[in-house]
Amino acid sequence: MSAMAPPDKKLKGLVAATFTPFTAEGEINLSQIGPYIDYLAEKQGVKNIFVNGTTGESMSLSVEERMMLAQKWCEKAEEKMDQVIVHVGCMSLKDSQKLATHAKLIKADGIAVIAPSFFKPTTADAVKKFLYEVAKVVPEVPFYYYHIPAVTGVNVPARDVLEGIEALIPSYSGVKFSSTDLMDFGQCVSYSQSADWSVLYGVDEQVLAALALGANGAVGSTYNYMGCHINKLISEFEAGKLDQARKIQFKVQDLFTYAKKCGFDLGVNKQLMNELSGLDLGPPRLPVMSCPEVHALSEKFHSLFPAC
Repeated sequence: MSAMAPPDKKLKGLVAATFTPFTAEGEINLSQIGPYIDYLAEKQGVKNIFVNGTTGESMSLSVEERMMLAQKWCEKAEEKMDQVIVHVGCMSLKDSQKLATHAKLIKADGIAVIAPSFFKPTTADAVKKFLYEVAKVVPEVPFYYYHIPAVTGVNVPARDVLEGIEALIPSYSGVKFSSTDLMDFGQCVSYSQSADWSVLYGVDEQVLAALALGANGAVGSTYNYMGCHINKLISEFEAGKLDQARKIQFKVQDLFTYAKKCGFDLGVNKQLMNELSGLDLGPPRLPVMSCPEVHALSEKFHSLFPAC
């Protein structure tokens, strides 16, 4: 948190987009967060987390639940994680501002905001105006734009949102880019270089392509349980061993290809995390459904990836 990470510390490397632990009855289960953080740090070598995002089912949580979770993540992450980024985006601007203010109080290392997806902004100026109104209530907290058009339906290029954003939001620190549009991503990297912002890629199955374009790191759900392998991919890439990096990326793609045949979605992904980690994160919250057949996917994972 802020005491752990200086305000000028650039966010880079792997960032796990965390699942939200629930009880079998669908209530928040804060008791699992401590063991979860230990697992990420000790078993996966992942030292940054992105909480209450898409993987965390944020839009299925109340504002009060999100504040409880964010506080517990920050408390348990102290001295174990490098940075905790709290997603505070909501359909309501007032709720987003409330969550942003709370994130400052609990000393989160940064906040991120997704574009609203019910009443959708249709221009870059509209997106930036919404982001500005959230960022201005905590001007000293590093701010990240969370771009995920496949979920929000907001198909405004991220590069257009970044245009002039440094003048509007002085705390702007980077983008979590969760789209397969590598041209838009590359333009974000190009624009961000002069300001030294973090450009983090959010599509796990093609992270190697993003690294080649200049990504500073990656945020993803699968890094919860295969972070050690993606850390290896990054190391191989940085060492110029592209053949070795490709082998790991191709294995990730093989896993995703198989997973899609199993009906891979957030619910299945969470169940896979339960199986592979030994944690008890519970089921997803409705309308996301559990899938009774996840064992085959777990076996496929073990066939592709040896123990770390």
